[in-house]
Amino acid sequence: MTITPDITSETARRAWTNLREVVLGGNERRKEVVEALGMSFFRIKALRRIAQGPITLRDLADQLMTDRPYTTLVVDDLERRGLVERTANPADRRSKIVTVTETGRAAARRATEILSTPPVALLTLPEEDLATLDRIMTRITQAP
Repeated sequence: MTITPDITSETARRAWTNLREVVLGGNERRKEVVEALGMSFFRIKALRRIAQGPITLRDLADQLMTDRPYTTLVVDDLERRGLVERTANPADRRSKIVTVTETGRAAARRATEILSTPPVALLTLPEEDLATLDRIMTRITQAP
């Protein structure tokens, strides 16, 4: 038995493809933040997560969906750059807690600032289209 997609699912697929292209395709902000901070996007992602509050290396690895040895290497690099500090976990001395430094907090803020800047294609849309897009994206992100 063959399932024929209806118009709605084809339209949804096209919309999804276009959304992915806007967010992932050009990657102009991703490239910009990597150049501005002088480190890989993954390190920036880790730094931004650590800037949200102290976290164990184990939890950081889980949230970044990567293995613990690689997370340790990333945190080692962030620590060498003076962006984070590692301390013993008072609840479990075998684990470490990673905390952002003031320099790291400033770098994380800069990264968020760059990544939050809409692409030119979005900025050039008429206000009415932006309002419609905002309304639709709000519905999508709030859907169960």
